[in-house]
Amino acid sequence: MTPKAVFWDMDGTLVDSEPLHEAALVAAMRNAGLIPPDDLHERVLGVAAWPVYEMMRDEFGLDLPFDEWIVHKYEHYLPLVESLQPRPGAIEIFNELRAKGVAQAVVSNSDRMIVDANLRMVGLTYPGMKTISRNDVREGKPHAEPFLRAAYLADVDPAHAVAIDDSWPGALAGLAAGMKTIFWPEKPMEGPPGATVINSAEELRGELGL
Repeated sequence: MTPKAVFWDMDGTLVDSEPLHEAALVAAMRNAGLIPPDDLHERVLGVAAWPVYEMMRDEFGLDLPFDEWIVHKYEHYLPLVESLQPRPGAIEIFNELRAKGVAQAVVSNSDRMIVDANLRMVGLTYPGMKTISRNDVREGKPHAEPFLRAAYLADVDPAHAVAIDDSWPGALAGLAAGMKTIFWPEKPMEGPPGATVINSAEELRGELGL
């Protein structure tokens, strides 16, 4: 049965932007004289900019203020957006749900400028589209607030909505919001207890009743 609302994470779920974020972070770290760790990808996946900055500062000795650091990171990221590709199957499913009249929103831990740049690059913009960035909430994922904000904007009971995310912080946020949560990681792995784990767009279609 198709749900009343579907709320999508952006980075890694709708668009294949995680490699771009990692490349930009690595470049910004090296420019600041820091050595990226081998497990950088796993440590920052789905994590908002401020906690990543705290890790850079506390563990790696970054001595830049946050505002200066994030400018450097985005200076590396934004030129890469031209190569951004959608995650196979995701936008097609988004558009199919839209055609059926299902309420939808994009719920991201990224800053507003990144959300807008990414969605514009893959052509996922239209009048009235609902998007929640890290700038729109007090607490980002794994807190429930971003997904609850989406439910409020869509005027849908969270219990009647589905949250889709590729990261543990995002899946935990969906669960905390009381939504059916679909964990669609970039590579097969266990998900948080209570989440439905899938590994393909076809499995996602099945979970959404398409």
